[in-house]
Amino acid sequence: MFQERTAPVYQASPTEVTQEEGLMLYEDMVLGRLFEDKCAEMYYRGKMFGFVHLYNGQEAVSTGVIRAMRRDEDYVSSTYRDHVHALSAGVPPREVMAELFGKATGCSKGRGGSMHLFSAEHRLLGGYAFVAEGIPVAMGAAFRSKYCRETMGDENADQVTACFFGDGAANNGQFFECLNMSVLWKLPILYVVENNKWAIGMSHERATSVPEIYKKASAFGMHGVEVDGMDVLAVRAAAKEAIARARAGEGPTLIEALTYRFRGHSLADPDEMRSKDEKEFWQARDPIKRLADHMITYGLASEDELKAIDQRIQGAIDDSLEFATSSPEPDPSELYRFIFAEDV
Repeated sequence: MFQERTAPVYQASPTEVTQEEGLMLYEDMVLGRLFEDKCAEMYYRGKMFGFVHLYNGQEAVSTGVIRAMRRDEDYVSSTYRDHVHALSAGVPPREVMAELFGKATGCSKGRGGSMHLFSAEHRLLGGYAFVAEGIPVAMGAAFRSKYCRETMGDENADQVTACFFGDGAANNGQFFECLNMSVLWKLPILYVVENNKWAIGMSHERATSVPEIYKKASAFGMHGVEVDGMDVLAVRAAAKEAIARARAGEGPTLIEALTYRFRGHSLADPDEMRSKDEKEFWQARDPIKRLADHMITYGLASEDELKAIDQRIQGAIDDSLEFATSSPEPDPSELYRFIFAEDV
């Protein structure tokens, strides 16, 4: 039987979001949800291949953290569940979808596919197939920001890095090593644990001696917080505080977002490990519906306005699919290109 955590520290407040902010957050989450739904459709129709891990249910974490950052300036490091992180970071849906189809117009030029999205333009450091693989990469980006500012004298180098990973990665050695070094060097980084309760088919409570991952920050003298990962306003509040601390030179923060994936580990997963009661409990806390209810309740948007956003985003998704399917395959003559750095 699943276990429910006590109430997180951060709770949403009616005054925490303006109409403009609320509409932006809603649009970003809907973009992620509808994009992933289209991916599932294409996969089950035999149009998309390989390993595909969808993000449905976890949108409040990506939107709440990344949209609180500076687009095209701050850095984002993802995992193999990276489509929505890329979209929140500003990578165009066309480029993400084209990459999933292995096309030359994809953000990784068709070389990466679902688990290896990358965009230097949008400061997306990559998706990583190996668990915890992106953590030291993200720490390196944060070190670069600090080095450029304090050693090279670049006063504009105040970029913050957000490093996303799952609960399974929090038992990995790289996690602890990087937390330790980040505190020693006071690096401007947010370690965001998307605790969706399951590491593939392993229940989180069975896999770790300390289920409260945010408490592990205290072993290194790091600031750690727990947040309701199904509430975008709560995630945003926690992220804004952590970002402010990072830019002020106060060091890293470990944010544990309690969330849930609505689909199996991947689209090849029959999802038979999780109970019906557990799924229903979390689906009732759908982050998109929660924000929509909040917007309507406090007069920040009407149902018709939100439906109009849904329709517009669906049009953008359909456009991205048309673009991806009509784009060219990578030219075989460029098979060995992009292995080494080159001038562009």
